[in-house]
Amino acid sequence: MTIERCREWRESLGAYALDQLPAEERAALEAHLEGCAECRAELESLAGVVRLLPLADTERIAAAPSPPPALAERVAATIHAEQRTVRRRRLRLGLALSGATAAAVAVVLAIFVLPAGEGPPETHVSFGSLPAGLHIGAKLVPHAYGTEIHMYVKGAPSGALCRVFLRGPHGRRVSAGSFRYRWGDDSNAVLSAALDLSRTEAVGVRVGDRTFVAPVS
Repeated sequence: MTIERCREWRESLGAYALDQLPAEERAALEAHLEGCAECRAELESLAGVVRLLPLADTERIAAAPSPPPALAERVAATIHAEQRTVRRRRLRLGLALSGATAAAVAVVLAIFVLPAGEGPPETHVSFGSLPAGLHIGAKLVPHAYGTEIHMYVKGAPSGALCRVFLRGPHGRRVSAGSFRYRWGDDSNAVLSAALDLSRTEAVGVRVGDRTFVAPVS
């Protein structure tokens, strides 16, 4: 039997050894002792102490020492200082959280609330010099996170993978994702790229193994 399960029984062993346990509790404890060697060993160790108690000279046992008069004041001062420290920490944490919350709200407002008119207006792009039967167009919408791209494709080979990108300064390409074209459909895919529309010089799409690029005015 584990010590944890015997905890309640062991709390009664001292009273049992001193013959101070009520009859009902005594009978229950004795029933437990029959099946628990650990508690029997504990009781045996207490029995030795009980046999020595009559030999103790009570007149030589000193009274419990009184605490120093200034102890209560020192304890109270320590508690007061700890409370001040906790209040200061809570104040600093509250100010830090307030700043972080304000920053988070500003980001959310910038992304979802502020009108797109704060940046350049949306731009419509037409692709020229395309193969017969192929039509491609795009609408670019500015956002705080970059540019939203509404891509239109019609007449591409069925199942063709269309990979869209923006081209920024110095010819840098920024991927906007991809989609597959289904024959006979007007494919309208909504993608996004982490490049500001104000810095976008061209939009391109690679349809199958051919790439088409249109400048952004």
